[in-house]
Amino acid sequence: QVQLVESGGGSVQAGGSLRLSCTTSTITYCMAWFRQAPGKQREWVARITNYGTTDYADSVKGRFTISKDNAKTTLYLQMNSLKPEDTASYYCAAHRRDFCSSSLTDFTYWGQGTQVTVSS
Repeated sequence: QVQLVESGGGSVQAGGSLRLSCTTSTITYCMAWFRQAPGKQREWVARITNYGTTDYADSVKGRFTISKDNAKTTLYLQMNSLKPEDTASYYCAAHRRDFCSSSLTDFTYWGQGTQVTVSS
């Protein structure tokens, strides 16, 4: 069992920044951030492998940075140049298998989510 607890959400104006944290009971091979806006499906935002390889959705590329601190068993999402369309609940996710995808169904463990609201 992998336990995930997100924090760091809040309300900011467009152009602002937030850093989300996800404290986990263990760092797994693949960890990711997803988000879900009201009335929309949950979508993948970014992922990081055990080796530190990262990948991003086109909508956040160049603005968001995913990272992890193995010693603190914490996953981060630094979000800069935030836009109103980034408003959503953000979830960290993990699985124990030895590949890393962006598919929601591949992830076994989920946090409870943290709300990010960006006003124009």
